[in-house]
Amino acid sequence: MAPRRPAELYRAPFPLYTVRLHPRRPLAITAGGGGAAKTGIRNGVHFLQLEQIGGQLSASLLHSHDTETRATMTMALAHDDIIAAGQDASCHILRFSLQPPEAKSSSGGQNGSGEKGPRKRKGPSPVGQGDTQSQTSEVMVESLHSVRTDFSPDALQKAVRFNADCSLLVTGGADGFLRLWEFPSMKKTLEFKAHDGEIEDIALGPDNKVVTAGRDFQCCVWQQDQLVTGLHWNENLPGIPDKAYRYQACRDSGTFLGLGTVTGSVAIHIAFSLQRLYYVKEAHGIVVTDVAFVPESQRGRELLAGNEAALLSVAVDSRCKLHLLPSRRSLPVWLLLLLCAGLIVATILLLQLAFPGFL
Repeated sequence: MAPRRPAELYRAPFPLYTVRLHPRRPLAITAGGGGAAKTGIRNGVHFLQLEQIGGQLSASLLHSHDTETRATMTMALAHDDIIAAGQDASCHILRFSLQPPEAKSSSGGQNGSGEKGPRKRKGPSPVGQGDTQSQTSEVMVESLHSVRTDFSPDALQKAVRFNADCSLLVTGGADGFLRLWEFPSMKKTLEFKAHDGEIEDIALGPDNKVVTAGRDFQCCVWQQDQLVTGLHWNENLPGIPDKAYRYQACRDSGTFLGLGTVTGSVAIHIAFSLQRLYYVKEAHGIVVTDVAFVPESQRGRELLAGNEAALLSVAVDSRCKLHLLPSRRSLPVWLLLLLCAGLIVATILLLQLAFPGFL
């Protein structure tokens, strides 16, 4: 049976380019905008409260952080409520915090960052009815650093990632250079040319190996500035030329792979076997710009409400959509062992009946 069309979890007043989920809180962070063009399209980072209402996952807007003339194209989220946001040619380091009700009631009409003051929050919107008007100051955002990370003529930071312990930040941009920064000091420790042209995406391994995907049709694995290996998608598929495909974003939850395509389709695969479990053609109808799994944590399992996985996808159509993977029916291990033991006993009894004195 084909999966149902994905629910529209949230709709922003601007194109969406990135989404992240907090590992410990029921919080999704998504961002985008119209950039510096004077089209009237705003730029911002939206903080969404996630909760189960009537058996459905719902999102409501907690806070809208104005990024002025800068659209956020990429984001990385650290474990201590730090956001590294790629805006134009720079990486902006933001810290956010959730404020208790008594704190927001005494904060006045404007906070220190010049954002909108508290407004009465509407109830959480059901799935498919994103609330773009409900704004409160439950989330406070402050700017910590801003460093330039790309130096090409059309400078743009296109990828950013923290390592596992958030001691390093890695950025890549339109100039093809990979740059490593100590965190939180933002002291640059390494810089080298990784690709001829834009770096599209970055992933970090547990040993600080860096995987980069470039617009030059290359995908590379680096240890510091030394090339460990290059990946070739078509090495086991003869007859496919090198430039028939291009590496782009891919997210791994540890158990599943979530994929978004340039045609707007979304898929979920088993990570180790690449068996496809979920696919919706043209879920957005336009290029999918980012995907993120609901984390496999205690709070994340509460949000899943019996589903095996949940994937959020965002696109230029301003929509954040929810893709649910229902739990697959499977026998528990103890029952499988019991059945195997019963099968062995039955086999022995049959052999004894067929061949008396077998035992």
